[in-house]
Amino acid sequence: MLVFKTDILDLLVIEPKVFGDKRGWFYETYQAERYSEYGVSPTFVQDNLSFSKKGTLRGLHIQTPCQGKLVQVIDGEIYDVAVDLRKESPTFGEWYGLLLSSENKKQFWIPEGFAHGFYVLSDTAIFSYKCTNYYSSEKEQTLMWNDPELGISWPIPENGSPILSPKDLNGKPLSFWKS
Repeated sequence: MLVFKTDILDLLVIEPKVFGDKRGWFYETYQAERYSEYGVSPTFVQDNLSFSKKGTLRGLHIQTPCQGKLVQVIDGEIYDVAVDLRKESPTFGEWYGLLLSSENKKQFWIPEGFAHGFYVLSDTAIFSYKCTNYYSSEKEQTLMWNDPELGISWPIPENGSPILSPKDLNGKPLSFWKS
């Protein structure tokens, strides 16, 4: 597999080795020993799948205690974003985004302390994520997806607006996490 470091500390893009022939393809979505060589060695306690329609924006979510996530698209294409909310980090408040799709098979390692969200580009998308902590709706918070201070370049069509849940409509600005 190929592992690429981003400009944000600990945030990794992973390209698994895909074995394909006339029958189709195969790849390992996670192998503890190999991933630990790159610093990804958490204990995963929960796996999630989500299905979303084109134009849906989910996020930017963070939970306390925090969850690390290894994410990938099973079917479709999304624009995936992580924002560093670790107060002690030199890249606090910085974001990184990339295209994840069933075609490119890339994975994104998002360590604990990051807000995470995605925007669906294909007609539908099935998104998978392995988590290092259990989900708790009471402990989840939402960072404002369109906070001008963040300046995230979401690939939303001009004059378009994303499909948002009520909690995503009411996200808090980055300044909330600064205090």
